[in-house]
Amino acid sequence: MENLKNIAPVEGFDWEAYEKGDVLTGVSHEELEKAYDNTLNKVGNNEVVEGTVIGMNKREVIVNIGYKSDGIIPMSEFRYNPELAVGDKVEVFIENQEDKKGQLILSHKKARASKSWERVNAALEAQEVIKGFVKCRTKGGMIVDVFGIEAFLPGSQIDVKPIRDYDVFVGKTMEFKVVKINQEYKNVVVSHKALIEAELEAQKKEIISHLEKGQVLEGTVKNITSYGVFIDLGGVDGLIHITDLSWGRVSDPKEIVELDQKINVVILDFDDEKKRIALGLKQLTPHPWDALDANLAVGDKVKGKVVVMADYGAFIEIAPGVEGLIHVSEMSWSQHLRSAQDFMAVGDEVEAVVLTLDRDERKMSLGIKQLKADPWEGIETKYPVGSKHSAKVRNFTNFGIFVEIEEGVDGLIHVSDLSWTKKIKHPSEFTQIGAQLDVQVLEIDTDNRRLSLGHKQLEENPWDVFETIFKVDSIHEGTIIEMLDKGAVVSLPYGVEGFATPKHLVKEDGSQAQADEKLEFKVIEFNKDAKRIILSHSRIFEDVAKAAERAEKKAAAAAKKSAKKEDAAPVIENKAAATTLGDIDALAALKEQLEGKK
Repeated sequence: MENLKNIAPVEGFDWEAYEKGDVLTGVSHEELEKAYDNTLNKVGNNEVVEGTVIGMNKREVIVNIGYKSDGIIPMSEFRYNPELAVGDKVEVFIENQEDKKGQLILSHKKARASKSWERVNAALEAQEVIKGFVKCRTKGGMIVDVFGIEAFLPGSQIDVKPIRDYDVFVGKTMEFKVVKINQEYKNVVVSHKALIEAELEAQKKEIISHLEKGQVLEGTVKNITSYGVFIDLGGVDGLIHITDLSWGRVSDPKEIVELDQKINVVILDFDDEKKRIALGLKQLTPHPWDALDANLAVGDKVKGKVVVMADYGAFIEIAPGVEGLIHVSEMSWSQHLRSAQDFMAVGDEVEAVVLTLDRDERKMSLGIKQLKADPWEGIETKYPVGSKHSAKVRNFTNFGIFVEIEEGVDGLIHVSDLSWTKKIKHPSEFTQIGAQLDVQVLEIDTDNRRLSLGHKQLEENPWDVFETIFKVDSIHEGTIIEMLDKGAVVSLPYGVEGFATPKHLVKEDGSQAQADEKLEFKVIEFNKDAKRIILSHSRIFEDVAKAAERAEKKAAAAAKKSAKKEDAAPVIENKAAATTLGDIDALAALKEQLEGKK
């Protein structure tokens, strides 16, 4: 030690006496202690001093600071520096010069912390490369011990390539650059990626300078995304878009490649400024259309697999990279517009007929309905006018019902041809979608491929019979089933409906007839062609009153005539009297009828 050189030996010291154990010197014990203390450094608690590593094991590091005793520091405080060796200079913080055991208590961690903030700021300013110990994982990255400060290492800043397993870095000492410091919250962000980016950028420029379109290179699959695959070309990345992986449809790039796989790729394009490189894999193999059977022609049958579905149709792969479209209109002879999903699904194996083939444009259209005969061929023989059939209700309109007798053979039942007797406002009142309905062919429209059908024609026209039942002036019992602004709908016997205007719904007491009321009605109009029956309730008692009035007038006139003839002849008088009595009897009968009605 340097301080020992400055201490002179005690003069007149008797070494022989010292060996015998006798104290022969005149120097006091206090003076000796003072002389010994002078050989040591003067240190104080809570100071940061520099020491020298003089020993170490797996658990502890022994540090000499020139004091009368050495300090012991846990090895864990040096885990950020795995290269620590005996003889290294380290900064230590003096916590206690002497504990109960007389031990010097030191801390390297606190020494680092006391100066860490200044060091971190200096490292950011100088762009210095520093060492740090990766302590643990955290959300979005890692926690790194830098100069005793817990700094954040984002996952994106660990390496230039995506990291799939963060745990392999825990417990490692790595080099970093300080990239950001939040002075207010004392937050520090470090990056390992920044150390290698500069070198990679130079390497990248070198590689790009030698790139050429069409050049084939070997690369390593670096990352797989839903839209493509990133390839490491040895310091520079390129992207194989999902459409350039295979001539066939690819739903997931993992079907074609896997991580860390080495593959050959061709350069399709690159951008010198943005450093983007477009790569291709399928371009290394011939286009499947070029290998398509030269004898394949329109009308031929082919087999394939459904690879893509859309509402308007399905794409069928008849060979890898060779697809044809089956439009929904070519899936069925039916005229009803339906979704292609009603006929097939992705993965189905189907047989189809080639409808169009364009080898130059590499397009093909297919059909499956052509595998069946056109149902409209010989339609007049199969479904002649007057023939009866069962049809399935497909759709409603305000004016009728669309039905399907068989796939591809459609017909329309007009709302007026549904029933002889009921007035149907909307077809949904009569039947429902999917129901079976008996029909009769009324007319065939070959141009529009549609039949005119009827349902009521399956039965006799009851209006021929109704004409004899519901004669004008005949009286029938009816029930008001619906009240409208212009009158009321009345249900009559045999399922027939009639109509009465408001003035014909006035009862004898002057009140208005109401819905669900059962009354007698007189037919005042019957129209067979229009299937219309006009009724009146009030006309019944009105006609009775008029008849009574006419009878009274007739009787009065007869009595007056009889009085004039009394003077002429007795015989004539008796005859007139008899006539008058008959009229009176008729009048009496009408009055009784009116009273009975009341």
